[in-house]
Amino acid sequence: MKELELKKLYEETENSTVDYFMSKINSNAKINIDYENYLNDIEWIDVVELTLPYIDNILRSPNRFIVNEEEIVKIELARKITVDSIKHLSKHTNLIQEVDENDDVRPSKILNVYKEESFDTYENKLIYTLIHNLKMFCDKKRKLVEENLKRNMKDEKKLTYIATSKMKNEDVAINMSVTTALNMTEDEKQKKKREIISRIDKIEKKINELTFTDVYKELDKMNVRLIRPPIKKTNLILKNVNFQYATKLWDYIQEHLDNLDGPSTEHKEYIDEDIIKQISDETFFIDYLAINTLNKRKSDVTDQKMTKEEIVEYLLEKLINMNADLTLEQIKELVGDKFEKIKYKKAVTLQEIQAIFKQYIDEFMQKLT
Repeated sequence: MKELELKKLYEETENSTVDYFMSKINSNAKINIDYENYLNDIEWIDVVELTLPYIDNILRSPNRFIVNEEEIVKIELARKITVDSIKHLSKHTNLIQEVDENDDVRPSKILNVYKEESFDTYENKLIYTLIHNLKMFCDKKRKLVEENLKRNMKDEKKLTYIATSKMKNEDVAINMSVTTALNMTEDEKQKKKREIISRIDKIEKKINELTFTDVYKELDKMNVRLIRPPIKKTNLILKNVNFQYATKLWDYIQEHLDNLDGPSTEHKEYIDEDIIKQISDETFFIDYLAINTLNKRKSDVTDQKMTKEEIVEYLLEKLINMNADLTLEQIKELVGDKFEKIKYKKAVTLQEIQAIFKQYIDEFMQKLT
């Protein structure tokens, strides 16, 4: 990449010059912002997309426990006689109907123990409640997004910079205005809208799939009570990575459920005293260096012209002093055919010789050496 001229210009400037100019700056940087972006309200989409796989992991390997249900039933209805059934009968002899001659006991009723797996744990009910809240949250967000997508976007920024400074005998001033405006075509807007709606559709589809898992269906059938905040920090919730992400989503929904402002908007006008002002001050100095090169170029041209004339005059005087008998024919041989144009003059002045010599100075110097 070609080196920027302004970089060279700045590097060639003495530090004392920079410090002096910057110390004399009196500036004001005014900022105007008018921003309305209805397509940037997608943080919640990112959060949900990130968390759904972890919720899916929980429901695929749910927390469960064994439920023992005990019931005293007629002996004819007993499904299985267990150790617990015998122990219970030994303590409740009133349930014994008879003891035959072989000492066989025949009870009239017996304790029946049912053992079943259950998903009715606190952790599972937490995930059930989370999915319930997530469905409601996404529904509200979708409606808000669809409403906002009908609006026009705006992203306009303006910097007005006014400053003065001093440099030796110069008073330096600048009045600068920079504006930017959003330039998005209608096709680009529609493409962006379709992308957002498509992501929401995928989220809703995944949530719907979660409601068809065994855990969710069983808890829904049981009409379990929804978990209310704050969450109990059980060992599983604290140590399991899947539950850690689930609780983050829980907290996010709780924080944003009643705060559905939607689009990102900003409308303000202020005087900047920070980075914008600093950069603008430095830009002011660079602009000064740039415009100051006009004087430098003019000075360089004048200096070059004067230097060339001085050299020609010096060499001619030296030549004549070294050889006062030098003829016009000899000078003509040294300076070239141009001498023929003025040979008709009666006297060749030093000024005429200088005019010729300016064009052939290089050749003359070579022959002289």
